[in-house]
Amino acid sequence: MDSLKKIQQTVFSLHRLPDAEWDMFVQILTYKTFRKGDALIKEGEYEHYIYFLESGATRNYFLKEGKEFTVAFHFSGEFVTAFYSLITGTPSVVTIEFLEDAKVIAIPYRDLEVFYQNSYHGATVGRKMAEMQYAHRLKKEMELLSLTAEERYVRLLERNPELVAAISVKHLSSYLGIQPESLSRIRKQYARN
Repeated sequence: MDSLKKIQQTVFSLHRLPDAEWDMFVQILTYKTFRKGDALIKEGEYEHYIYFLESGATRNYFLKEGKEFTVAFHFSGEFVTAFYSLITGTPSVVTIEFLEDAKVIAIPYRDLEVFYQNSYHGATVGRKMAEMQYAHRLKKEMELLSLTAEERYVRLLERNPELVAAISVKHLSSYLGIQPESLSRIRKQYARN
């Protein structure tokens, strides 16, 4: 499936754009490639784009007293950005790094705001995307408080089993809030199944 078709399916799953508005949206898109280990944005930088992951995966993390804390993973077919920086205009509190080679579609936020002003349907897509981000964040917080580390691991595994199996124990255990040894035991259990 070509990259434009992939982002169109994702956008239209939120709200269908009329052909003329889709054509306007396409005009603001740019295509980029990244290598495993590249940073999409680093802590302290300002975010100016929303990215659609055509292929690849990312990890969002922050540093505190020299220790990394992983807060999110994003996979192919998802949007990713340092939302807090993008919305507030302040430096990013997270670094977003690529876990594998990736192709992305970059959407300049400034151009996107103009598109929203000129497109009722586009503004609806933007609103629904914001609602989806809020719901996703709330679900993650609830899971963190109510599910065991093993249950959270299984949920992540359901999203992208191949990549989750390849994510380092260090990064995955940080995300799940458990010690690497505990994650190794959980992984062994699910590797047998």
